[in-house]
Amino acid sequence: MMDDLDKKLLNSIQSGFPICSRPYAAIGEMLDMDEAEVLERLKKLKASGIIRRIGGNFGPENLGYFSTLCAAKVPEEKLEVFTQTVNAYPGVTHNYVRENDWNVWFTFIEPSREVIARNLEEIAEKTGVTEILNLPATHVFKIRAKFSL
Repeated sequence: MMDDLDKKLLNSIQSGFPICSRPYAAIGEMLDMDEAEVLERLKKLKASGIIRRIGGNFGPENLGYFSTLCAAKVPEEKLEVFTQTVNAYPGVTHNYVRENDWNVWFTFIEPSREVIARNLEEIAEKTGVTEILNLPATHVFKIRAKFSL
């Protein structure tokens, strides 16, 4: 289970993560811990499943990239090969199966809309799934997800 120091640590890393050569030492300094303790606690929180991922979130538009939400009608017998094919593209950031005719939803981020379109054509060719909607973002509404522990 988490103690109060774990909760303070989780609160501190959700936003405002230090951008420096030794961020875990900087976090430790803020919380009266040394770098090794910060790293050990984070390692345990990750191993227990409390932390799934530590990484940056970047708005594609701020980096000159384009994003799109895709939906596909995938027959049950093609579901595994379709999701594996989609997941092989480094620009795919999320991929979910839903209970609907449009049962696979995923997001693509690439340097151009043309690259996205070409990738979707490749996916259709490789999998035989041709009903794939390309729903490019026209305006981003960012919701800050920060959980106070």
